[in-house]
Amino acid sequence: MAGAFVSVTPVVVCVITACKTEKEYASTNVMTLPENWLYGGNFIQAWNQANMATAFRNSLVILVFVLLGSVLTGSMLAYILNRFKFLGNGLIRNLFLFAAMLPGIAMQVSVYQLMYEFHLINTLTGYIILMMGTDVISIYIFIQFFENIPLSLDESAIMDGCTYFGVFFRVLMPLLKPAIITVMILKGVGTYNEYYMANLYLQDKNRLVTVATSLYKFTGPLGSQYNYICAGVIITLLPALFVFIFCQKQIYSGLTQGAVKG
Repeated sequence: MAGAFVSVTPVVVCVITACKTEKEYASTNVMTLPENWLYGGNFIQAWNQANMATAFRNSLVILVFVLLGSVLTGSMLAYILNRFKFLGNGLIRNLFLFAAMLPGIAMQVSVYQLMYEFHLINTLTGYIILMMGTDVISIYIFIQFFENIPLSLDESAIMDGCTYFGVFFRVLMPLLKPAIITVMILKGVGTYNEYYMANLYLQDKNRLVTVATSLYKFTGPLGSQYNYICAGVIITLLPALFVFIFCQKQIYSGLTQGAVKG
């Protein structure tokens, strides 16, 4: 009960602050209730000034391509590593594990240099490739699921004339639904909330703004406009809230099966 109260307190403070007028925000503390709960001036100002229409469009494009790319590359790599025994298989797995253990900040100089050499800085394409390329966890999730799918399914499909691509896309891919949902939840939440790399590699804050970086406009050397920031935070929460309400059955099912498998 106490944990739930602590968890929702920041959201409650955001709602209270977002519903205050400029005068109320300047003259009251954060827990003082607003006079008019239906005051929407902060939401309009946050939407327009932070260019949130462009931010949502860019974040949607990034999410779609990152999730598709992560699911396809992660599942294909896991299929190869799990089903085919070849020289270097164990080395590749260990390299993935080693890469996952490295702190991201330690590789930023070399990653930035690579992005610069390939002219991928300040482009959505470069940021999408970067977000897909840093996903080692999804590969291990798919490997865990492949280990619970019997090899006899592959052998039966090949005896019926199926190619390796056919085995993967027509036989195994449908069985990976819980793993795909788990990867999409973990990767989707991480991508939607990602701030550091978006701020570093998407430097045009008008054209390439994302949901996570859009509210940065309300901070400055003279102070932060928290009434607009809180209104913007509430706006950014709404899509995730709708997705959770309409897909909670699939989310719980995917996470539960993802925890059991392996």
